[in-house]
Parts: sequence; C-alpha cells; structure tokens
Amino acid sequence: MEANEHQEAIENAADEEEMREEIDRAVRENDVVVFMKGNALMPQCGYSARAAEAVGVYVDDFVDIDVLADRRIREVLEEYSDWPTIPQVFIDGEFQGGSDIVVEMHENGELEEKIEAV
Repeated sequence: MEANEHQEAIENAADEEEMREEIDRAVRENDVVVFMKGNALMPQCGYSARAAEAVGVYVDDFVDIDVLADRRIREVLEEYSDWPTIPQVFIDGEFQGGSDIVVEMHENGELEEKIEAV
C-alpha cells in the first residue's frame, strides 16, 4: 500500500474500530511512520516539523499521516499508542515517542541506529 493510500484508508474508515485497524496496518507495513499535524512537506506545527526533520535525516521515504484530516484520527491514535500528543513516531512497528523524544534520539545517535536497523 502506498503512503498516501494509508492516509486515505484511515480517513475513510467507517468507524473507530476500522480506523484503529488501518492505523495498525500502516504501522505494521512500513518501516517508519510519523503521525503529525500536516505532512512532511508542509508541517502544520513546529513539533511535527522537528520530528519529520529528524526522521528525514536518515530516511527519505517515510509514511506521514496527517492527523488534522479527521478529528477521529487523534482520538484513536491516542488510544492505540497510549500517548496523548502529536507527533507520534513509529519505527519497525514500535512506538518511539513524540517530538522531544525523537529529537533527543537523533542527537544521541539512537534514532539513526533504529532506522538503519530496519
């Protein structure tokens, strides 16, 4: 499934359970997924921009899902990850954290290690 197809599938989910399944599919099927406000080319907040920028140092092609496209995405995502804020970064199916954590991982070399391992 192409990156923008994940966005479309999540937005078109009939209910929250289907949306959760589509979020899970995006996370499982892709090495790196960033749920953010806006997208990597046009972030809509500074935190999302910093997270996408940190990830982009190591990988050109990652899946970005715009949580602003449907208010339900944030609600379902918060339950899925048990994390209340956006952005949220997943690497190899594992939740890494939000902007501050991902930037710290970038600064200490851990982000590069995780991304290169997938």
